[in-house]
Amino acid sequence: MPTAIEKIIRPSPLQLGMICGLLLALLWIVIDTKAEASGEINTTASNVAIEGYDSVAYFTQKKAVRGSAEFSHRWKNADWRFASGAHRDMFANNPEKFAPQYGGY
Repeated sequence: MPTAIEKIIRPSPLQLGMICGLLLALLWIVIDTKAEASGEINTTASNVAIEGYDSVAYFTQKKAVRGSAEFSHRWKNADWRFASGAHRDMFANNPEKFAPQYGGY
């Protein structure tokens, strides 16, 4: 029969399972956070977001408008292109409003 100290030190199989589950969940959160930070925005091979289209134009003109490298802004490690300086400035002031959901995936 185990002593009182052995009961404290040696966890039951259920407790071991709970501890392992908690550790796996924490590990998953850490790995998922790092993966999200590194690949947060879907970009082209040249690191251009949403294939170079003006994300503000989707809201203001209700259509897809090709952006220009002349009017670009860097946000979340991606280059965002816009059809005008005004659209670039609108995006820079509130990127969460104009960026596509789920990073454009």
